[in-house]
Amino acid sequence: MLKNKTTGSMLIVAGTTIGAGMLALPIASAGLGFSTALALIIASWLLMTYTALLMLELHQYAPRDATLNTLAKLWLGKRGQYIANFSMVFLFYALCAAYIAGGGAQLQARINIGFDVDIVPQFGSVILAVIIASVVTLGTSKVDKLNRVLFTIKIIVLASLFYMLTPYVQGKHLLEMPVEQGLILSAIPVIFTSFGFHGSIPSIVKYVGVEIKVLRKVMIAGAALPLVIYIFWQLLSQGIMSQADLLNSQGLNGFVSSVASIAHNPSVATAVKLFADLALATSFLGVSLGLFDFFADTFKKGDNKTDRIKTALITFIPPLGFALFYPQGFIMALGYAAIALVVLAIFLPVAMVYKQRTTSNKTGYQVKSGNVGLGIAAICGITIIAAQFMQMAGLIPAIG
Repeated sequence: MLKNKTTGSMLIVAGTTIGAGMLALPIASAGLGFSTALALIIASWLLMTYTALLMLELHQYAPRDATLNTLAKLWLGKRGQYIANFSMVFLFYALCAAYIAGGGAQLQARINIGFDVDIVPQFGSVILAVIIASVVTLGTSKVDKLNRVLFTIKIIVLASLFYMLTPYVQGKHLLEMPVEQGLILSAIPVIFTSFGFHGSIPSIVKYVGVEIKVLRKVMIAGAALPLVIYIFWQLLSQGIMSQADLLNSQGLNGFVSSVASIAHNPSVATAVKLFADLALATSFLGVSLGLFDFFADTFKKGDNKTDRIKTALITFIPPLGFALFYPQGFIMALGYAAIALVVLAIFLPVAMVYKQRTTSNKTGYQVKSGNVGLGIAAICGITIIAAQFMQMAGLIPAIG
């Protein structure tokens, strides 16, 4: 049973990580050159895996159902708890609203074509929110089962994409140097956020139990799978087109059209769209599950049917409302996604682990590298935030 949960949890981590944002990686790294983009991807993976393990170090000293709300209160007091709660709600509501709006539009288009009807986009958003909310409300085991099915299909679609595109990869494109140094800073926040899965860690701990050896395996393997897929994706996208063509591809749609025309295969565009749908669904499941358990912990809701429905309403009604009535708000909020994720996935784990190590003599699992590792992680977080602000201020080129 535990082995089954371990596999499912790895796929929840990987499914949450490999969202539709993966498709933006070629655009984000356009002009960097393959080797530079590869270095940034591996550095982001190392950083996020390290801070995920820091979270496990904390969870062994907390109740099984503890979320960031409880962890922050335990080690950082009320002030730390408020910062953690604001960052969590801000980021995850913005992400859920984006998934509901974007996924709802995609679902509406599929329904209109499939059933030859003409429903409004808002109807697609409501249907998607109800489906995901129903699965999450039923529990992590149901999320696990649905995620396995969607993730398996996603891997098959990716494999078919790789099969169709590999013959068109040219070594000369992979050896090109960065076009402009400022693009490296511009790419950092996007590549960093493509490894964000930390909001689902408490849900996985609650699901598996505080079994540190098992959880370490879940975090390392779950984050390594996206790393491998991202490397292959970069290999294809940067090997098919030159840096100049990538920079001139006019966003994601232009990139997909260019790739489909190079491969002389319209199925490429269809496969990319299907992957985007599946990636959005698995990422939405992981994010909303983490937010659901966060609210259950924050508002002390139990696991009975009535309490889970109440938690689901708190989790899904506000982002659905934003997506339907104030779409500009969450689009603006997503501009700060990297900053909120740095707080959640780097600054808070580093601060809490430092406090735990310096104020107690507990001898449980401890992530290697000591305070040097904590300091390096904090510096990386400051660099990501600085890059985000420089981009917003127009000091470095904007992505896409």
